[in-house]
Amino acid sequence: TVREQDAWLCFADESGQGMRPPKARTWSPRGATPVVKVTGRGGGRVSLVSAVCCRLGERTRLVYRMLVRHPGRRGEKKGFREPDLAAFLDAAHQELGCRPIVLVWDNSTQHTDRAMRALLAARSWLTVFHFPPYAPDLNPDEGVWASLKKTLVNLAACTTDELATLIRTRLKRMQYRPGLLDGFIAETGLVLTP
Repeated sequence: TVREQDAWLCFADESGQGMRPPKARTWSPRGATPVVKVTGRGGGRVSLVSAVCCRLGERTRLVYRMLVRHPGRRGEKKGFREPDLAAFLDAAHQELGCRPIVLVWDNSTQHTDRAMRALLAARSWLTVFHFPPYAPDLNPDEGVWASLKKTLVNLAACTTDELATLIRTRLKRMQYRPGLLDGFIAETGLVLTP
């Protein structure tokens, strides 16, 4: 399908990060246990959606969007809904030069419900396939989240906006490293040949 349409092949997924940093091992002087202090104010969250996009003859690209949820604010979105995901796909289409897109993503409810199917059907430039259930090892975008969370280990942000800034910086770095994105694709076993 990608060859027939001369399209971009995009692997998409959603993720999120709360105010508590992921824990990992670290070095410290003997007898001095390292301590990461976090504020007691929890509840803030950064929701993310991204797509690893590849096409023969082009460098691999990362397209992402984020949604910041502040603690205690009523009426704020808790995550990406169907219209938000459709807007993300429209933005990706623009960033990829308005070429056709073959999208591959998981079988999440919001990807397969009636509202999403209607939004996707309205986009003639988009062809959608779904991963089999419980197959995160086939999605290169999972490598983006693993790499991102590895860079956020033991970092304690004080506010949700500070966390969003850290995440944006790390994702921006990944955008300028197509070799890293190619590695995420190679890790799945997918071989891109003409």
